[in-house]
Amino acid sequence: MTLTPEAQAEIDELRATPRPTLRAVSEGMEAHLYKARPVLDHGFVRVIDYMGDDSAICQAARVSYGKGTKSVSNDEGLIRYLMRHWHSTPFEMCEVKLHVKLPVFVARQWIRHRTANVNEYSARYSILDREFYIPAPEALAAQSVVNNQGRGEALTGEEAARVLDWLKQDSTRAYDHYAEMISQDGQQGLARELARMNLPANIYTQWYWKVDLHNLFHFLRLRADAHAQYEIRVYADAICDVVKDWVPFAYRAFEDYRLGAVTMSAQMVDCVRRMLAGESVTEENCGMSKREWREMMGVLG
Repeated sequence: MTLTPEAQAEIDELRATPRPTLRAVSEGMEAHLYKARPVLDHGFVRVIDYMGDDSAICQAARVSYGKGTKSVSNDEGLIRYLMRHWHSTPFEMCEVKLHVKLPVFVARQWIRHRTANVNEYSARYSILDREFYIPAPEALAAQSVVNNQGRGEALTGEEAARVLDWLKQDSTRAYDHYAEMISQDGQQGLARELARMNLPANIYTQWYWKVDLHNLFHFLRLRADAHAQYEIRVYADAICDVVKDWVPFAYRAFEDYRLGAVTMSAQMVDCVRRMLAGESVTEENCGMSKREWREMMGVLG
């Protein structure tokens, strides 16, 4: 991860000047404020601001003036009830604003979650840094033979070395040409908004991303899943580490009822009931497609 001396100085100054407040404070989140958590080779995630905590979720659910007379155990039980029964609105009372540095191809996958407020670094006004995501050798993998949008076994030997070499060469050459095109040394220089079209998808961009807790949990359920692409999953994992300190009750409920849970169709439930009744249920008589059968058996182990 690369943080400029100026950026680090800004972070140090912000953390060195705490201010008194009357608003709800999460001690766990306070420890994360402004700190940059490294992700991939040059990326990071850092918390810029947040609103609410576990008690804010309960307060919204009860529509109370404050903490009320309920105990901590009651608060956790309420949060688990809300999560279990998909009562999502109280979780929307908590929000977080993140500063994220990530490769462009990861950003384009991330932005498909259209439930947040985003402001991205503009290559129309500013010059992008010479920083590219180059995968670690173990992250280079072949196309999966069972999943059209996934990866299979890792590349090895000469092939892996050749791919890494091409990635480095192509990234460097594209940026060199970008820098030459926008240069005004002895020429007019191409507009930045046009020159950026030549940059590769592995160059790093940055944005501020603000989202409420309900939609953040939805993002994490998909992107922290083992089937998610590695390059976005590591960002989701970093965010999970922050959220579990911010709203520990809500995060534990999320782990139990979303992240570690499974969804079964009506046909799957019917098959499980038939199995429990002692019936021999097979792929041929289950009434589902081969893929659905395979997914159900994967869930059942």
